[in-house]
Amino acid sequence: MSTATKALPTRRALGALAFSALGVVFGDIGTSPLYALAQCFGGLHGIPPTRENVMGVMSLVFWSINFVVSFKYVTFVLKADNRGEGGVLALLALVRPLTKARGPRALLISFGLFGAALLYGDGVITPAISVLGAVEGISVATPALDRFVWPIAVVILTALFWVQRQGTADLGRVFGPVMVVWFVSIALLGVRGIAMNPTVLAALNPAYALDLFLRDAGLAFLVLGSVVLVLTGGEALYADMGHFGRRPIRIAWFSLVLPCLLLNYFGQSALLLERPAAAVNPFYSLVPGWALYPMVVVSTAAAIVASQALISGAFSLTRQAVQLGYSPRVTIVHTSKTEIGQIYIPEVNTALWVGCLALVVGFRSSTNLAAAYGIAVTGTMIITTLLFHTVARELWHWPLWGARALTGLILAVDTAFFAANVVKIPRGGWFPLVVALGIYLLMTTWNRGRDRLAAIVRESTLPMDLFLADVGRRKPHRVPGTAVFLTSNSSGAPPVLLHHLKHNKVLHEKVMLMSVVTEEIPAVDESDRVDCRELGQGFYEVVAHYGFMETPDVPAALLALGNASENGHPVGVKVMET
Repeated sequence: MSTATKALPTRRALGALAFSALGVVFGDIGTSPLYALAQCFGGLHGIPPTRENVMGVMSLVFWSINFVVSFKYVTFVLKADNRGEGGVLALLALVRPLTKARGPRALLISFGLFGAALLYGDGVITPAISVLGAVEGISVATPALDRFVWPIAVVILTALFWVQRQGTADLGRVFGPVMVVWFVSIALLGVRGIAMNPTVLAALNPAYALDLFLRDAGLAFLVLGSVVLVLTGGEALYADMGHFGRRPIRIAWFSLVLPCLLLNYFGQSALLLERPAAAVNPFYSLVPGWALYPMVVVSTAAAIVASQALISGAFSLTRQAVQLGYSPRVTIVHTSKTEIGQIYIPEVNTALWVGCLALVVGFRSSTNLAAAYGIAVTGTMIITTLLFHTVARELWHWPLWGARALTGLILAVDTAFFAANVVKIPRGGWFPLVVALGIYLLMTTWNRGRDRLAAIVRESTLPMDLFLADVGRRKPHRVPGTAVFLTSNSSGAPPVLLHHLKHNKVLHEKVMLMSVVTEEIPAVDESDRVDCRELGQGFYEVVAHYGFMETPDVPAALLALGNASENGHPVGVKVMET
């Protein structure tokens, strides 16, 4: 078989994953054209849509997307994964020491936890603002329908959270075509706008962005708080990496998402050069009258996908938090038989749904909600950069000057965006901070309690070699059969075993200390199901291996262990005597 023929399935698989990623990963950043430029020129800190301002803002948008998303996230940050998972907690797992962190490292870990908590705040806001921004198109077409915008948004969000149990693979197959239609549509609208005033393409020159700051640095600084809306999906893109992988995300970004976004932003800017009054809603003002209602439908569908990006990211973050010991155990449902990262968590889904509905009912418009947007995203951006620097130095062994030069440049941009959003805190920016603080306190409190409990267990756990020596010396009465004790630490005698021996004064002839390990594959072959090692005195260490799509079954594992003549395990077990 030729090499090309062998590689074909891989290319097909990559293409399929990239297509599905469109329907899950890029919804947030993909729907930013609905409201980003409208906030730059008509929001809380909007600036007049003069030619100089429009060109300056468009230049800022172009270079911000390419620097923050294409350069920082897609080129560099996506390389930093923890067993395929992305997001702040994945970075935190890479830099977290095995022992108790102290000093600067402890502070860095605290920042990392707060960054993850901020993403939950963003996960509540994004579905609300995206769906509101899309549905508001009906008020552009028919102003009398304005009062129905937020009730429609509530219905749409409820339906979205209800279908989460289907899993991101199924949702990606449904949402993928929707996003292809969306990106092609906004690209065509962008071309239509550029044709109105092709001189807008001169904004590719960063001198226009610089001129904006030179003319009025204070006003330009404030407008950064609105420009950041074009970047809001960058962190979610990284957090969703575990669902599809880095290569499919990169392929989709550079081949379709980035070109279509830039075309639309240039098209909206060209429209503003021709008709400054369109600044109230430049996106829908760019749509021809005959296509307005169809575009509202497509926009609403795309906004639903935008919500999916943050919902999936919240699921991934929660699973990582559980694995790292920062969250109580939750119900994790694997929705794919091939991808370990595709999961559904009912508890998180319900919490996000309640939070989104509260925001929609409380703020009722994307303009009002925009004030709450940005502070969480930019805060997480800064923390991601700090953690990335540590990964680059300690894991990738970059030279100090190289790591500091790159992250210093990125950090300067991140900090500028964050500072511009601080002024939003009194007008709604407090909401994601309150959510983040609550999540942060939950994670740190749980982790401290878990560490304290582990210390108590360690103090009461007798090392296995000492326990076996004591059994050999005391020779307690042994009864026929096999006893199984589940344990996560086979190096010590489980407390329940000590309690059993203390009160019952007997041991079974065979004692199994069994631990269960979940592997990063869908299913484990039966021949590899169990490993067994004899410890002496009739004790055995047994490790049962299961795939992430399998449910652990202790009796079945013992049966597999008993097939000594087939798999060579050193002990046989009769389940009915166990």
